[in-house]
Amino acid sequence: MFKRRKPRSYGQIATEMIYPRGGWRRAGTYVVYRLRRLPDQPHRIGRGVAAGVAVSFTPFFGFHFIGAAIVAWVLRGNILAALLATFVGNPATFPFIGVLAVTLGRQILGMPDDLPPHLIFVEFGRASAEVWHNIQAIFGPGTAKWDHLSEFFHDVYLPYLVGGLIPGILCGVVAHYLTVPVVQAYHRRRSKKMAERIERVRKAAEERDQQTGAAPPRNPR
Repeated sequence: MFKRRKPRSYGQIATEMIYPRGGWRRAGTYVVYRLRRLPDQPHRIGRGVAAGVAVSFTPFFGFHFIGAAIVAWVLRGNILAALLATFVGNPATFPFIGVLAVTLGRQILGMPDDLPPHLIFVEFGRASAEVWHNIQAIFGPGTAKWDHLSEFFHDVYLPYLVGGLIPGILCGVVAHYLTVPVVQAYHRRRSKKMAERIERVRKAAEERDQQTGAAPPRNPR
């Protein structure tokens, strides 16, 4: 009943993961629309957004939803807002976030020679391939290899984790203070519209009662 008439191909699914069908602008507008309409206090929604944005700057790919939910729960923020806010981390922004986090992290940890951006992505690709190889080795005749993963953790992953904390927290705080007034304005406008609607219904009921009271009484027969 709720299935597509024409199922998407694997190519379409992969393409829409990188670039949404309606474009990033439309996807971003939809996220903001959903955030404004969440039935919760503005400050709780703001804390949830801050959690989702901050977690998007971490290298925990595949676990951003879980991490955002945990951080939002700790901060007593709206968990759904946190999940929506992880939209900040997407294929269009991850390259910039990754380069910024790794470069900053290596400087904080005192590591020499910044890695070129293309080398960072190459290292992530090699690490992913090695992880998949090691998983297959558990169930097959292959031999697991961990040498490159240990180097990757020290040279790329740890700097990414350390360097992503500062911009992640800063962007989360900014997102919080931008979200709260937007949600408050939406709630005020919705309350105003609801009050106007109630007033119109009340006036219509009064007019109807007046017309009913002015009508001549029926013959008791």
